[in-house]
Amino acid sequence: MILNSLSLTNFRNYVRLEITLPPHITILQGNNAQGKTNLLEAIYYLSTATSPRAETDRQLIHWLAERDVLPFARLVGQVTKGGEALQVEITLMKGQNGNSHAELTQKGIRVNGVNRRVSELIGAINAVLFLPQDIQIVDGSPSHRRRYLNTLLCQIDPRYYRALHKYGQVAFQRNHLLRRLRDRRQDPEQLSFWDRQMVETGAYLLARRLWLVGRLNEVIAGIHPDLTGQQEHLRLAYESSVELAQPARAEDGLQLALSLEAEGAAPDVARLRQAFEEQLAAKRPEEIARGASLLGPHRDDLRFLVNGTDMTIYGSRGQQRTAALSAKLAEVEWLHQETGEMPILLLDDMVSELDPARRNYLLAMLARAQQAIVTTTDIEGFSPEFLQQATLYTVREGQLEPASLP
Repeated sequence: MILNSLSLTNFRNYVRLEITLPPHITILQGNNAQGKTNLLEAIYYLSTATSPRAETDRQLIHWLAERDVLPFARLVGQVTKGGEALQVEITLMKGQNGNSHAELTQKGIRVNGVNRRVSELIGAINAVLFLPQDIQIVDGSPSHRRRYLNTLLCQIDPRYYRALHKYGQVAFQRNHLLRRLRDRRQDPEQLSFWDRQMVETGAYLLARRLWLVGRLNEVIAGIHPDLTGQQEHLRLAYESSVELAQPARAEDGLQLALSLEAEGAAPDVARLRQAFEEQLAAKRPEEIARGASLLGPHRDDLRFLVNGTDMTIYGSRGQQRTAALSAKLAEVEWLHQETGEMPILLLDDMVSELDPARRNYLLAMLARAQQAIVTTTDIEGFSPEFLQQATLYTVREGQLEPASLP
């Protein structure tokens, strides 16, 4: 998969950008706050229709566009995928929400000129974004780890995206009802409808996450030892709020959500649904008392176990960073296996964050990639051999200029 060209209008600090991108390696060099990360964000947004940095889509629209009658941002990417040309276009437009005068941002998606939903964008462009803050996958809150799994699955599974969206709506409505029940303002039997909805969508999310963790473990088994000089082995363990089975490995001391039926097999959704339904019914009095949903994928976590030790709790900073890098490298290989196409690699100032051994491992992977776009403030972190393979640009105040080696 190759991104051949990128067009940005009013996106972040890019008023207007038209650029042709070569295959293999592109290095974007420049000082901080010039737009390097924004360009990677734009490419990733074309892939997922979400931003890892913005709380709302309206933050992506250039502030100068506020002067326009209809403020908007537009992103257009031309890709070659499986030998075929594909164009993805996303338009963000600010507007007003009826009589409330609250701002909203409308998102329009077109693939090859045809209007599409977000779920229909999935798989059009696959990209993996490496950020310095990826360490939050390991040392951050459980929401960071759930987001990691959700992002991966949403890139290949439209049904997962739809189920995730619906589950969020169901959990919101169910929590609202639980708070009213806590205050004795509703009939408890009204929960039954929302329980069924939560179980139906939640069981699918859980099954797919468990399947994904199994696949990632297969890939990570060949990555993490290489990153650590064969000194460490990393395993991911999914920890579910829905109790489903005894730990697959007692020595880990963690309650795994499920032992897979067989190597490579997806969990039995019907069995997950039954367990979820039974435990939700048993938990009802406590949920009403607390006014919140206490079971389900929104409460789950992912453990990073290095030689059996939980990195979130006991890992050193270096171990946590290496575990996060292994997870991102596994994401690349897993997407390659699932789609048959190497994803576009987007790396934001990652080289400076790594020690020489891990830096060399990462650069070797980039040298094998179909396309990688890398940002840096200092190209001296790259070897001369690596730089000889790369196309260089200088990024300055939202503009790209071709550059040459010093």
